[in-house]
Amino acid sequence: MTVKPMHYKCIHVQEAQELLNDPGTVIVDIRDKVSFQAGNIPNSINLSNEDIVDFLDSTDRKAPLLIYCYHGINSKDAAEYFVNNGFHTVFSLDGGYSEFSQQKL
Repeated sequence: MTVKPMHYKCIHVQEAQELLNDPGTVIVDIRDKVSFQAGNIPNSINLSNEDIVDFLDSTDRKAPLLIYCYHGINSKDAAEYFVNNGFHTVFSLDGGYSEFSQQKL
């Protein structure tokens, strides 16, 4: 029996709007704490390497997970990591916070 690996999906800011409006979506900012404090997507949590174990232990793996970084590059690696750790519905935000902040949603 072959098990098909789960994958994440890269989405643009406009596509992410429905997820951002869904209170069940877990929004994760993987930028540094200073950048997060300077501006972030509403209702997001700032996640660092120090917090990852607690996050994995306490987060529903069936909840949609939207991950963003500065420009949408590192969030792809993070999305793959979360998929490999059992998260079912994982999205990486194309363009990251930079693109989000320019859209003014």
